[in-house]
Amino acid sequence: MKFSPLFLFSCAALLGGCASTGHHGEEAKQVPRTFIDEQNEDLAINAAKAGAGPQSPRDLSARVGTNKVVFPVAPASTQMNLCNIHFHESAEHKGGEFTTYVGTGDGDGYHAGFKYAGKLSPAELAPASESACPSKHGDLRPGDTIELHYVYSTAPVKPGPTLGACLSESVKNPLLRVETQVMVLVNDKSALDFRQLAQTGEKGGFQQAINILTHTGTPVQYAGSTTGPSFNEKPSPLQVSWSVRPQVVKVNVDTVGAWCKGNVFKEDHAHAVRNLVTNPALLSPMEK
Repeated sequence: MKFSPLFLFSCAALLGGCASTGHHGEEAKQVPRTFIDEQNEDLAINAAKAGAGPQSPRDLSARVGTNKVVFPVAPASTQMNLCNIHFHESAEHKGGEFTTYVGTGDGDGYHAGFKYAGKLSPAELAPASESACPSKHGDLRPGDTIELHYVYSTAPVKPGPTLGACLSESVKNPLLRVETQVMVLVNDKSALDFRQLAQTGEKGGFQQAINILTHTGTPVQYAGSTTGPSFNEKPSPLQVSWSVRPQVVKVNVDTVGAWCKGNVFKEDHAHAVRNLVTNPALLSPMEK
């Protein structure tokens, strides 16, 4: 996502890393596990110095968290304004149907995170007619997993580019909520249309994602932060109420590519992920 330097969302790495296959069939660069370990050590030190609150992303099955910073839970998204939509290459969180580890990544948050743990047919994995959302880090292809973030704010705002769209002159410290849906891209015209899932409009007096899915399992709720590789070694200062759906949906890769060619959020590529936060001191406790 194209957030300002202060406001970045994302996540990722867990285990040690060999090379993995990139989007164009090349060997994707993978940093050694020691690189991630050192980043985690720096994060722990810097977070302790700052007295930081709970961080994101996390393993959704890891309920233990000892961070003592508490902040108000954001209202239901239906009582907030949608301010931004963006997505990440690979799932930032680990859990549900997205538990297959991608790798340590290239050190910048790409070729990392987690992917759909299910099976796809040869037809679903067949090459698409054109690449989707190309960038200097590659493009999206059938079989890729993305994590979509619908960002909501209690400020009186409308949908727009970057997290800056979630702030207003009248409310500079709004409560934030992220509704999260993990998707796997397929070459199938009968699969879900990303453009419909990202459609916005006013409902009940609030700006909303009017086609947000409600059948992909009970969302896992927890208190965390914004994400992004810029926070791999320092804590994110922002407080976010997260709502992560455990089930993955299949989305037509061509519709994702079409959305990237023009949308109100000015999003044109998949964004990188932050290292998965596993230190209990940096995680909020979750109800069992």
